[in-house]
Amino acid sequence: MSDYHVSVMLGECVDALTIRPDGKYVDLTFGAGGHSKSILEKISVKGHLFGFDQDDDAAKNAFNDDRFTFVKANFRHVKKFLRLHGVRQVDGILADLGVSSHQLDFPERGFSYRFDAALDMRMNVKSRLTAAHVVAEYGQDELQDILSKYGEVRNARTLAKAIVAQRAMSPITTTFELNNLLAQYRIGPMPKYYAQVYQSLRMEVNEEIKVLEDMLKGSYEVLKPGGRMAVMTFHSIEDRVVKNFFKTGNVEGEVIKDDYGNIDRPWKLVNKKVITASAAELRDNSRAKSAKLRIAEKR
Repeated sequence: MSDYHVSVMLGECVDALTIRPDGKYVDLTFGAGGHSKSILEKISVKGHLFGFDQDDDAAKNAFNDDRFTFVKANFRHVKKFLRLHGVRQVDGILADLGVSSHQLDFPERGFSYRFDAALDMRMNVKSRLTAAHVVAEYGQDELQDILSKYGEVRNARTLAKAIVAQRAMSPITTTFELNNLLAQYRIGPMPKYYAQVYQSLRMEVNEEIKVLEDMLKGSYEVLKPGGRMAVMTFHSIEDRVVKNFFKTGNVEGEVIKDDYGNIDRPWKLVNKKVITASAAELRDNSRAKSAKLRIAEKR
């Protein structure tokens, strides 16, 4: 299990839920089961944990435990699938939005610029849209928008134009073919620039921001008043969405007031200052560097 993914801020995430032994909890990003295992250690036979993951490989890590139910589904459907299992409310919800080490380190998934592989990047291998399709079929303006919005690529316009020109001469279907093009246009350190481009493609392929928005809304609806939600993000775009939602109850960050001028505050912020990994954890796991944990309690 440790080869699949190393859980970031494991203790902080689980402690954030203030787990009751007889409570119902949801791990929306089961992965290797690291966070789920720690939650199970804190609940009794009267408690229950639901682990969501759409990845076939993650399903292989599911526990054989009467207190645990694995749900093979995208976490945007959390409300729907909990209803299917007869659950209307839960006591706590955890989501770790980082791409798993397993996905990054297995070349055939196409998530990493480090390996020569097909431009895939699908978290759900049954979905139709791949990174290769985005690179091959999207118009220049669409590519520029994705690179700028999801990857914060500084020369998004120039790179989008270069992609369109290159694919007119020869297809870009693999990671290394894309890398050859990026090498000609990168700005700043290679690892950061390549990571930004790959992130933008991955987020488009998997509709990550729309999925995140759906998940947050669904989670609020199934969480009990007084229940807690902990979300760990790994880049500023996701973190901004989560921050807005916890602060205002909507992903746009718009302050809503009633007819009397009272501000609607559906959440109570548990940590007004974002939680980051300790120095000790950073020494052992470099992927924890960009992690940000936010915790909120439903009013």
